Amino acid sequence: MGFIFIILNKMKKRGSIIGICGLILVVVSLLIMFSVFPNDIINGNDLYIPSVFKGMFDQVSDKIQILPGESGYFSYSTKSSNIPLLWGIQIIDFQDGDKLSISISNIYGDNYGVFSQNGPVIFETLEIHQSDTLNFEIQNHGSKIINMVVMLSEDPDKSHALSDPNSSFMNKVLPLAISGILLIIGIVILLIGVILSFVDWKNTKNNKQNF
Repeated sequence: MGFIFIILNKMKKRGSIIGICGLILVVVSLLIMFSVFPNDIINGNDLYIPSVFKGMFDQVSDKIQILPGESGYFSYSTKSSNIPLLWGIQIIDFQDGDKLSISISNIYGDNYGVFSQNGPVIFETLEIHQSDTLNFEIQNHGSKIINMVVMLSEDPDKSHALSDPNSSFMNKVLPLAISGILLIIGIVILLIGVILSFVDWKNTKNNKQNF
């Protein structure tokens, strides 16, 4: 009988135990995040993508400043053929209302597409069938000056940033991804623990009323 009582007593605390496990996972994920980006997280500054993905891009532009209603321009000559070209744009110090449109064409006037950007970062991939010079026309549709950078990488799957264990990607992005996964799992487990605690509390209350 004593053994059964111990089991029942532990079952009543199952919500608390599960909740504590979830909370521990959340804390661990935050500790990992703070260890990877301590200054950015504590001070609330935007992450500078070229630094985070250092070694992954073949070229990163200087800071381009575009006035409201005006356009900025950037050109890039590919070195290889029949490869995917990863390009991205980061709006530095992004604020709500910042909006860009990016039109990409080559020196012959062939259109690679028009893209819209309403967030701080955009990444897209183009298939390059032969060496080409791409022209980026970036128009500011927002109401304030926008500062931005363009990032390009030819055949990013073969980048040494993904294979070098000492690369910035492996040292920062991978731990951050693990931290994000742990945070999601921890929150789910914590919510399950809270729900079970409420259910156990309600069952205990009903049992006392029955007696």
